[in-house]
Amino acid sequence: RRGLRWYINTTKDGSMERLENANPEVFEKALDRETLPEEEDDDVQDEIDAREIFDLVRCIHDPEHPLTLEELNVLQEGHIEVNDTESTVSVSFTPTIPHCSMATLIGLSIRVRLIRALPERYKVDVKIRPGTHASEHAVNKQLADKERVAAALENSHLLEVVNQCVNIKS
Repeated sequence: RRGLRWYINTTKDGSMERLENANPEVFEKALDRETLPEEEDDDVQDEIDAREIFDLVRCIHDPEHPLTLEELNVLQEGHIEVNDTESTVSVSFTPTIPHCSMATLIGLSIRVRLIRALPERYKVDVKIRPGTHASEHAVNKQLADKERVAAALENSHLLEVVNQCVNIKS
């Protein structure tokens, strides 16, 4: 197995260590999308679009703050690309600070949420937006490596943290 570097800043009691970005800027949430009658019709097969993907990931919680990735402007609908015909989804995210040690964990949480929610035919690509993180190449390489992602998810502590991030709270 390759060496993994999924960073989680935790203390011995399991709580998070010092916050890298103690006072993040909080953004307004987008309005919920209006559901159209044809979208409710199970007999009509509709394509998955960027807004549907955004709706799946917008509520993921940041590992350091009691805020969602949408509220921190880490995720934006405009940075999501979907090709339903080719069954591909690409999500680019922006860490709140250029040296965020949680970037890989955030990317992993996005990937896990999409893999759990989308049909198996979809290829999911999650990456940091260019120029927004000091180690974007290394983080993107790690997020794209299926073996590393699978091995990371075998780590019970890491999986617990990811599950807390993707836990959907109403």
